[in-house]
Amino acid sequence: MEQAATKILCVDEEQNILRSLQRLLMDEDYEVLTATSGEEGLALLAEHPGVQLVIADYLISGLDGIDFLKQVHERWPKTIRIVLSGFADIASIVLAINEGQIYKFIPKPWNDEELRVTIAKALEVYSLRQKNESLSDELMEAYIRMEAVNSNLEEEVRSRTDTLIFQNNAMHFAHKVMDALPAAVLGLDLEGLIVLANQQANLLLADGKPLLIGQDGQTALPPEVWGLVEQSRDRQQCTATLPLGEGLYQVLGHRIAVDHEQEGLILMFVPQS
Repeated sequence: MEQAATKILCVDEEQNILRSLQRLLMDEDYEVLTATSGEEGLALLAEHPGVQLVIADYLISGLDGIDFLKQVHERWPKTIRIVLSGFADIASIVLAINEGQIYKFIPKPWNDEELRVTIAKALEVYSLRQKNESLSDELMEAYIRMEAVNSNLEEEVRSRTDTLIFQNNAMHFAHKVMDALPAAVLGLDLEGLIVLANQQANLLLADGKPLLIGQDGQTALPPEVWGLVEQSRDRQQCTATLPLGEGLYQVLGHRIAVDHEQEGLILMFVPQS
């Protein structure tokens, strides 16, 4: 399957700036789109799905750079955003970062090699985020399939005379599967007692203390993780990005229910590269 071209949108009211950016990127395998106003930039983004990177001047016609990037963030949140400008004070930079969630602010005139490297790194961040999102989806699908398998196993166990042996074997296998997952998995009952923790969860959250299973989640878990547990009690699903240990993790909270009655909570911790 042929890989889709990397799309970059450059927005600047000066044509010579746009031509300079096109020349800078002409040797790369990029599809470069250009616009001279914020409105034109938004129209191109709507017309060309999958734009990975937007480079916009701070001062552009129509919408100013901050409003433009804010709308890009709201409508296409996965797109990486860079501000390229020859005039902006510190307050404007902070506002652009907060409103438009920009990746980097680069002053004019720029150094070609530094800008080229910055663009390559920004596109690498985009790619890593896509892979992490795909991994999160795969883990959730695997969990749902495993939940269905467990439900079928329960029906089969009822028809066997060696129920206890069969359940023990199934539980042993399930623990091996959980420990083999590349993400930390944590399960709690409705009272906040930790009833499931794979190896990754103990490495990430136990911090050298006794194993998590059997402990009270409110005292054993970091406050930010316990806060997500409490959120998960009131929602079918919730997500958050948390700094844990020496890295950043996307945490997915999911309620486990049987016969429409909530039975507990499960959290998955997916490392962000």
